[in-house]
Amino acid sequence: MAAWRRAFSQLGLKPTQYRCASESLLRRLRTEGSLPTIHPLVDTCNALSAESGIPIAVFDLEHVVGDLTVRRAHGTESYQSFAGAVEHPEPGEVIFADDAENAHARRWSHRQSALSAIRPATRSVLVVIEAMHESGARDVQSVRAALIDLVGDAGGVISA
Repeated sequence: MAAWRRAFSQLGLKPTQYRCASESLLRRLRTEGSLPTIHPLVDTCNALSAESGIPIAVFDLEHVVGDLTVRRAHGTESYQSFAGAVEHPEPGEVIFADDAENAHARRWSHRQSALSAIRPATRSVLVVIEAMHESGARDVQSVRAALIDLVGDAGGVISA
């Protein structure tokens, strides 16, 4: 978490206002005593994220147009909040953007869009596991292996 806080600070964000997803999950777990039930895959990823302290995002690829790229926002991209509002990320903000200028995540690993959230009918997903700390590469592989142990490898289509 310290590495994510440093990264958020370097992006000009207050790390206590904009937490990485895993820190937000841990905070929710401490205050509420449980994690929300959303979808079996998301619930599994949230539990692994809380256990490891490593952010894990799951995107419904049927709602991603073309490629998904982590980049700085131009400010014209559209982001759909879970409340239904359409927002536009601030220029320079780190986002996950597709070829149609949809922002699928804001402030890097802080908040995912409702547009590509997993639904009961979801058939194709992208799981993103990210770490910034010194042993991050090894820890990401460990979390990936744990996820495969829990849900299988989807017929061999899970890749590094």
